[in-house]
Amino acid sequence: METKPKVIDLFAGVGGLSLGFENAGFNVVFANEYDSDIANAYKVNHRTTEMLIGDITKISIKDTFEKYKDNIDVIIGGPPCQGFSQKGKRLSINDERNFLFKYYYEIVKFVRPKYFVIENVPNILTTCNGYFKKQIIELFNEQGYTLNMDVLNAENYGVPQSRRRAVIIGKLGKNSVALPEPNERRVSIWEAISDLAYLNSGEGREEQEYVKNIESNYQKIMRNNQKKLYNHVATKHSADALKKLELIPPECGKECLPKELLTKSIYSGTWTRMNKDDVSVTITTRFDTPSSGKFTHPFLNRAITVREAARLQSFPDNFIFCGSKTSQMKQVGNAVPPKLAQAVAESIMKDIEGDKKKK
Repeated sequence: METKPKVIDLFAGVGGLSLGFENAGFNVVFANEYDSDIANAYKVNHRTTEMLIGDITKISIKDTFEKYKDNIDVIIGGPPCQGFSQKGKRLSINDERNFLFKYYYEIVKFVRPKYFVIENVPNILTTCNGYFKKQIIELFNEQGYTLNMDVLNAENYGVPQSRRRAVIIGKLGKNSVALPEPNERRVSIWEAISDLAYLNSGEGREEQEYVKNIESNYQKIMRNNQKKLYNHVATKHSADALKKLELIPPECGKECLPKELLTKSIYSGTWTRMNKDDVSVTITTRFDTPSSGKFTHPFLNRAITVREAARLQSFPDNFIFCGSKTSQMKQVGNAVPPKLAQAVAESIMKDIEGDKKKK
């Protein structure tokens, strides 16, 4: 039996990238996550992957990765790069705020996988007139990798959400890997969540029965014969919040509220209902409050639940989010949508199989 290509996932979060690669036929053998609550949720959902919980900058690259050297097909991850968001400044790849990115690079340099994937904010490719993009290309070119990169939107890969992310794929040698072409029609919010129980504010349990039938092909894929529904609990909103929500009809927002009920907010889409026939806005880590963005249910007087947000991220229902509500929201909101990750993984798998045929 042929073994699956092996993957290391750095800065793994709850494992959206890992899940996408697993679904494409890869074996994720090692992962690292700094936040222990999120790392434990990763372990619940990826039981065969070795998880290193903790600050990866505090461990020895040699001691940790020696057994994987020249024995890994792909390293994946989304290293934080706070320095990349500083517009107008020629900040170096060695800027201390980009140290985690540099650490990712050092691990790739040491392990020498055949491929690597970096997922990040779109402006990693554009800030300072592409200064960082050029640095990244130069760094990895020196190690023998050829890169291909662009900004991909998850909605073009079967995810019911507009989420733009920079994706960089590197391959050892002189040939690059093609980025995935848009491969599926748009999936609407309602196609994603209409079969989930119609909960009111404060209702729901962490584990419950399904009470509605499947209403779309997407829902069938997400359920995948799952018998129990997890993480479908509605936030208990204040009386003031409920008063506002009752005044907002479907497909409307704060323009329907009287001036005395309006509050200042830095977020776009605040107090605006999701349009059930559209894709979602980018899911953040604060989707439980109507004041944090366009996260109000299309017609119920509440924000979306963790499970609804997970559906909009393309996590299947058998993927369980653990820990506190705050941690669960971070797990969902910071994740790479698995369907987007799978599209990237399938591009690499296609390249691997193409190289085998040439031999």
